[in-house]
Amino acid sequence: MKRATLDQTTANFALERSIERPWFRSFITGLIIFNAVILGILTYRHSLPAELVLTLEVMDHGITYVFAVEILLKLVVYRLQFFRVGWNWFDFIVVGISLIPGGGAFSVLRALRVLRVLRLLHVVPVMRRITEALLKALPGMGAIVAVLALVTYVAAVMATNMFGNTETEEVRQLFGDLPSSALSLFQVMTMDGWRFEVMQKVIDDGHPMAWLFFLIFIFVASFAILNLFIALVVDSLAAEQKAVLEEGLEDLEEEFEEERGEADDARHEVLAVLKQLQQEMAELKAAVAARPGPGE
Repeated sequence: MKRATLDQTTANFALERSIERPWFRSFITGLIIFNAVILGILTYRHSLPAELVLTLEVMDHGITYVFAVEILLKLVVYRLQFFRVGWNWFDFIVVGISLIPGGGAFSVLRALRVLRVLRLLHVVPVMRRITEALLKALPGMGAIVAVLALVTYVAAVMATNMFGNTETEEVRQLFGDLPSSALSLFQVMTMDGWRFEVMQKVIDDGHPMAWLFFLIFIFVASFAILNLFIALVVDSLAAEQKAVLEEGLEDLEEEFEEERGEADDARHEVLAVLKQLQQEMAELKAAVAARPGPGE
């Protein structure tokens, strides 16, 4: 059985099997989803009846205690080995934050209890694979971000020199200095109102060919570089899926080898019994042949 917490057998085998069974994982997953719904409803506490708010808060505290018991049981089973996995650290910290009293200076930390919903990212196997694939893609994403930042910086310097020296206040706010140009180009890159809020103002300011600059920047930054992010994530997901398939294939091969070993052992036992029976039959025939007849 593949363990979700720590893929390692411990001395507390009975308790370990209980907390790693699929029904227990499904129960915790259901509680996380139910708790997410409760936290969402509680954001309307000012317009809800006081009795309903009190009931929801009691249920929220009860679910928190269930999560705390879950973490405690896993600590009993795995002890310090529990902290060898990063996801277990995440569970421990999030549940610990949820147990902090809500008053005074800790009210901000209590607001972070909604982070418990993020436990779904590793409790649900599909979400866990996607999250791990994204984490593995982070180094490559860093390189792409560096390339994107370099392209944006070069374009911001060019835009400041070409469009920043103007008397038009709106254009000067967009490209009057390097930070403003970088922010405006980021808006262009997201393609959020870039045509009328940015490009058209520059064109109306006496730069009729500005559209060419913006189109080239959009092609390079939005279509070329940002699509590299998608390609990187897809490649990482494919690699993760391949690893999962290989792991499943290895498990099947191990099960096949175990079953074949058991079958070989059974076959050897049957052959040994048959050989013993043949030997006993031969001895019996020899004994019958050696016995004298009635007339002798």
